Amino acid sequence: MIIEIKVPSPGESITEVEIASWLVNDGDVVNKDQELAEIESDKATLTLNADKAGKIKILVEAEQAVAVGEIACTIDTSVAPAEPVETPAAPSAEVSETKEEVKPSEKKAVSEELSKVKVTPVAQNLMEEEGWTVEDVINGLHRISKKEIGAIKEAGENVAASAGVPAGLSAQPKEREQNRQKMTSLRKKLSARLVAVKQETAMLTTFNEVDMTNIMAMRKKYQNLFVEKHGVKLGFMSFFIKASALAMQKHAMVNSMIDGDEIVTPNYVDVSVAVQTPKGLMVPVIRNTESMSLAQIEDTLKQLAVKARAGKISLDEMTGGTFTVTNGGVFGSMLSTPLINPPQSAILGMHNIVERPMAVNGKVEIRPIMYTALSYDHRIIDGKDSVGFLVTLKKMLENPELMLSGGDELQKLVLDL
Repeated sequence: MIIEIKVPSPGESITEVEIASWLVNDGDVVNKDQELAEIESDKATLTLNADKAGKIKILVEAEQAVAVGEIACTIDTSVAPAEPVETPAAPSAEVSETKEEVKPSEKKAVSEELSKVKVTPVAQNLMEEEGWTVEDVINGLHRISKKEIGAIKEAGENVAASAGVPAGLSAQPKEREQNRQKMTSLRKKLSARLVAVKQETAMLTTFNEVDMTNIMAMRKKYQNLFVEKHGVKLGFMSFFIKASALAMQKHAMVNSMIDGDEIVTPNYVDVSVAVQTPKGLMVPVIRNTESMSLAQIEDTLKQLAVKARAGKISLDEMTGGTFTVTNGGVFGSMLSTPLINPPQSAILGMHNIVERPMAVNGKVEIRPIMYTALSYDHRIIDGKDSVGFLVTLKKMLENPELMLSGGDELQKLVLDL
C-alpha cells in the first residue's frame, strides 16, 4: 500500500514552506514516527514524520519551496523494516591466541614521518636501554603539557625565521575561497522584519546600570536549595523577567502596542525571550509572567529554550508576546541597542556583568555591574515611562526583596504612605 505524506501547516497565515533538509535518503526503509525532513516557514521549524513504516520515495527536493498540503513523499508499506540481527561477539585475540613478547631487537621499524623527530643524545640512550623507538614514546604520551607546546612553537618560529618569514605568519598563503549558502525562509523573514522595524517605528534607546551584588549573593546562598526544591537552576533571566513584569504595573505604556489608530494595553505581561538557535533567532513566549514565581519562570524558560534549539517549538509558543527580553551578555556584549520585536513597543537588553569601580556611600568599591538598555517606540512611550521603567527595574534588581511590593519601599508600605 502506498501512503502519501503531505506538508503540514505551521499556522493559519502560512501557505508556503521550505524543505530545509531531508533526514533520510530516497529509497530508505523507515520506521513509523521516524523523522523524515525538517520544514522551515517564516516563523518556525517543524519536522515531517512517517505515518507508517515502509520504503520512502522523495518527491520534493531539499531547499525547495512547497505549498502547504502538497505531497512531499510517499511510503510503500509493503516493504517492512528489517529486524535487527544480533551478531555474537568474536573471541578476543587475547583469548584465542597467546600474546608473544616482542623483544626490543624485533620491534617494528620507525615510520618515515617519525624518523624526522629530533632526539637528544641523553634521550636516545634512555630509549636504547628500554628498547623503545620514537613511535613507542609518542604513543605513550597521554598528556601534552605547556613544555611540549612551547618547544614546538619555538621550533616553528626558528624555521620561519630561517626562511625569511616573520614569526606567526605562514610561508604559504591560504586558498582564496568563498562559501555560499542559501538564506533560509526563517532568516529571510527575520531580515525583512528587522528592516521594517527601523523604517516603521520611532525607535529610541535609553540606558541604565544595575549593581548585581545582591542577586549574585542570593544565587550563591540559595542555589542548592532552589535546585533541590524546584529541580531547575536559578539564573539571572528570571529576575529580569519578573522585575520587568512588576515594573509595568507602574509604567503600563511599556507593555502597550499600536493597533491602527488605537493603543492597546494588556493587563497581562507575556514576555518573549530571544533564544539563539542553529536556525537563527527565535523568541518563544512566557505567558502571564506577572503572576509567576521565579521558579515557574525558570522552568518554563528552560523547556521553551530546549524546544527552540531542537526545532520542536510550535507557532503558538512563539506568538502573542507583549514585551521582549534579550541577553547579549551571554556572548560577551557590554552594551547594545536591541531592535523592537513588532508589534511590541519595547525590548529590554541585558549585557555582561563586569566588575567596575563604583562610588558607594562616599567610598570607591568594586561591584559587579550590568548595563541595561531599553529600546522603545517613541510614538507611544514617552521618556518619563521609558526612564521610569528602567529606574524601577534597577531598584528591584539591586534589592530583590522589593519584588514583593512591586518596587515600592517596604517601610512606606508598613506606614501606609
